[in-house]
Formats: sequence, C-alpha cells, structure tokens
Amino acid sequence: MALHVPKAPGFSQMLKDGARHFSGLEEAVYRNISACKQFAETVRTAYGPNGMNKIIINHIEKLFITNDAATIIKELEVEHPAAKLMIMASEMQEKEIGDGTNFVIIFSGALLEAAEDLLRMGLTPTEIVEGYEKALEKALEILPSLVCHEIKDVRNEAEVKKGIKTTIMSKQYGFEDFLTDIITKACVSILPDSSSFNVDNVRVCKILGSGLFNSQVVQGMVFKRHVEGDITKMTKAKIAVYTCAVDITQTETKGTVLIKTAEELVNFSRGEETLLEDQIKAIADAGATVIVAGAKFGDMALHYVNKYGMMAVRLNSKFDLRRLCQTVNATALPRLTPPNKEELGYCDTVFVDELGDTSVVIFSQEAKESRIATIVIRGSTDNYMDDIERAVDDGVNTFKALTKDGRLVPGAGAVEIELARQVSSYGETLPGLDQYAVTKFATALESFVKTLADNTGVRSNEVVSKLYAAHQEGKINYGFDITDDSGAILDAAEAQIYDLYLTVLWGLKFATNAACTILKVDQIIMAKRAGGPRAPQGRPQNDED
Repeated sequence: MALHVPKAPGFSQMLKDGARHFSGLEEAVYRNISACKQFAETVRTAYGPNGMNKIIINHIEKLFITNDAATIIKELEVEHPAAKLMIMASEMQEKEIGDGTNFVIIFSGALLEAAEDLLRMGLTPTEIVEGYEKALEKALEILPSLVCHEIKDVRNEAEVKKGIKTTIMSKQYGFEDFLTDIITKACVSILPDSSSFNVDNVRVCKILGSGLFNSQVVQGMVFKRHVEGDITKMTKAKIAVYTCAVDITQTETKGTVLIKTAEELVNFSRGEETLLEDQIKAIADAGATVIVAGAKFGDMALHYVNKYGMMAVRLNSKFDLRRLCQTVNATALPRLTPPNKEELGYCDTVFVDELGDTSVVIFSQEAKESRIATIVIRGSTDNYMDDIERAVDDGVNTFKALTKDGRLVPGAGAVEIELARQVSSYGETLPGLDQYAVTKFATALESFVKTLADNTGVRSNEVVSKLYAAHQEGKINYGFDITDDSGAILDAAEAQIYDLYLTVLWGLKFATNAACTILKVDQIIMAKRAGGPRAPQGRPQNDED
C-alpha cells in the first residue's frame, strides 16, 4: 500500500516538488550578502595596475587569461540570483562607459559587507538602504567639485592621451605609453566632424608573431586573407561588393535537355560560359577594378575576373562585408548585376601584404576622411593579444566618453578618499539611524585604496591614514603611489593619473542601486528547474534522438 506523504507546510506546498524557498534575515539576506562578498573578493585582486590575472575556462572550454572584470563576469555563468544583480549593474556600466566594471563590483561588494555589520547591530535593511541613498546623493553632489582637469579639444592628441592613459595602465601596466599612442592616433584620425564617435569604427586585427611594439595603426581595414585572383595590388580602386557567390548561377528547376548532335553539346556549355563572361565584362565596364564577394569565386568566374584585370577578394563574414561597405562607401549587391556609380565604393589602395607569416589584404585610405581605422596587434600568443585587445577596447570606449564629457577627476584612489572624507563628516551631522549607514558608505569607498595597496603588497591601513592626513590639509588630489613599495602617496593630478568623471559618476550610481536592491530582498523562491531527459553522455547526439 502506497503511503501519501503530505508536503511540508508553507510556501513549498503551493509549488511543484523540488522548489526551494528561503526567507528572513538569516536565510535570505545574509546568504545573498555572503555570495556577493565572495564574488567581489574574486575580482578585487584583479583591480588596478598591479592586479593579478585570472585563468577563466568557459562552458565550451575556451581559455581566457585576463584581469578585465567585464570578461571574467561574461565568461563565468554565475547562477546565484543576488550575485547576478551585481553582474547586471556591472554590465550596465560596461554598456554606458565601457570601463569601470570592476569598480561597480568592488563597491557594491563593499557596501554589502558594511551592511552585514549594520544588520548585526540591529538596523533594518530599509534603514540601511535609506542611509546609502542619502550618502550617494551627497557623493554625487560633491563629485563635480573634485574635477581637476578638463579636455576641451578631443582632436588634440596630447590632451586625449592624458584621459586614456590611466585606463590602459590598469590593464597593461608597463606598455601604457605605446598603447595610448596608437589608440589615440586611431580614434582621433576617424573622429567625424558632426555626428558622435562610433566605437565600432576602430577595428582590431590580431596577427601572431613579433612583439607588441610592432603593432601599428592602418587607415582603412585589414583582413587576414589572401586574394583569390592573380592581381595583388590596385591603386585608386573602384570596389563592387556582392553578398552572393561570383559563379555560374544555378537554375531554380532541374531541366532535361535532349542533345542530338556534337555541335549542340559544344554550344550548350559555351552558352553558360558566354553568359558568365558577359556578366563579368559588364561589371568591368561599369568601372569596377576590385570585386569583393561574401561567398566563393568559381574557377570559371575567376578566369574571367583575371582576364578583365580585376582584383578578387573573398570575405566570409557578413560583419566584415558590412564594415567594408561603410569604409569604402559602397552598397552590397545581392545578385551578380553590374553596379551603378552610387553603388561602387572607392579606396586609395587595395594590396596584399605579409605580416609575420600571415598574408593580409589591406584596404587603405590615405585621405583624411577615412571612416575606419584598424589597429594591427602583434604578439607571441593568442591569449596575450586577446588581453591587449580588451585594453584597446577600454581605451576606445574611454575616448567615446571623453567626446561626451571631457571632465577628469584625480585617480590613484584620490577621488574616493576625498568623497569618503566628506561623506563621513556629512554622516556625523545627521540625526537618527541613517548616520550609521552613511558612515559605512564612506568606509566602503576606502576599499578602492585598500585594494590598490593590497595588490601592490603594501599595508593598506597605513596608506589610508596617510591619505586622510593629506586630504585633511586640503591636498585633495593626493592618491596612492603604486610604484613605491613603502606605501608613499603622490599628487595624482601632477602625475597625470586621471579617472573619467563619468566612470566614477555611473559607477557609484550602479553599485549603490545594485547593493540597495539586494538588501531589499527578504525572500528567495526558486521554482523547480525545467529539465527534460538529458542527452546521454559519451556519444554524440543523433539527429533522430
């Protein structure tokens, strides 16, 4: 006789078997806080120029070696719901500014850690959230007064370098001067007069071999391919771009042809050839000297392309085709029809070059109005070049932010310590329980300097007290000197270590919002996972399974 087992009372009896439910401070809030704290500690050691690298192996076993928090969180599929909220805030920062992802995670982790102490003291989550929101409001009010430099002309390379250098330094310490140079050159060279700067217009092409210092900027586009035909260089090229294959078009229907004489057989195949030759001759007559196709070139078609003295390039990626059309101002045609004047693109030179052992096709624009610049990165391993690419990406995003708002605040932890000092003294003036949360907000801001010091191997408490002493005397631009092992401090504005005003502004907003959202959660209800039968391990899945 089967026994009927009643379900546990409470929430579980309403949901399917296998659902989980956590509630209250102990179960939900503290669990969330500890998950977020652990996650923040993971990326904290990767913060700053002396940050350590992480080896990440993602779900398809691809290996990443990086200290870029954005990549770490993208490749780790974090499941914990509260930690996910933190990651979402960090991803928003990545979309908004393109840098400062680690800033958001470290700060929201520090705020939650501080909240744990307050909860144990007996404050309620609502009181803590209110205090944090007041502190954030005050911090954002103080922030504009800490601006120490402004970049007014984004076409002035020397000025722009000041804004980009710190971003690169935190990713590739030691190579920041060289990388800042090439990123600035690439960005300024394609800055349009009117419309906003588009990050996608700075391309990166990674080619194995040689060293980083052989990297260069090319005006135009670089593809790791070889040309299809015999011609390897074309100056003042008129470019026809096709998304289809350059080949004999297959007929829609299968037809049966009855051939009676040998002559008919000869004429039959010749008819197809003549048709193809006419098509390619028409393209050549339209003025095209380079044909770019998104699919294969047939042997017969290639013969005629060579015959009419045209260069043939094949690009397999739709994105590449689209970007090339943007660069040379061409229109991609879906069928093999002769292009008109408006559909043809123009490029100063198209040529084949060899970098290391890799042959590349370069579409180069000597004119000032090149729409796309490519940074060719050289390096010894793929992982290393990927990391350089992430640094370039951050640099280009920082340039975009500079075109919106050129204000800079002192880096090296100076702005965070000054905010902490002023928010802390503001907290002391508040009545009620809010003041505890406001003071803890200030303590959380100190975690940036502590992290920089810890990653450099210096006693963080000493550095923080030195900085507070300097800031108390009115030296508000003083930050931590990472080059000195004794924990010295320096004037960040004089040393030209700047952070973007926008990065700090959005970083504080996103981190505080994430921390407050997590603190407001008092129940987690997880429905049973949807899961059908799993694919049997050890053998490939069959289509019929």
